[in-house]
Amino acid sequence: MKITINGETKEFREQLTVQQLLQRLKLQSDQVVVEINRTILPPAVHHDTELKSGDIIELVQFVGGG
Repeated sequence: MKITINGETKEFREQLTVQQLLQRLKLQSDQVVVEINRTILPPAVHHDTELKSGDIIELVQFVGGG
């Protein structure tokens, strides 16, 4: 399965959910906004949403500062 994450194409052998992808990337679901094919995905459905080959994903991490 090939997906594009923040402009970079990546290939995975198995089907992944959004939550599994975030875990592989070492990102916390509550600290990132996930957009799939130009649609923002609520964190409540990260576990149930399966990625498909060709998906375009944008991940935006929250950064604290002061």
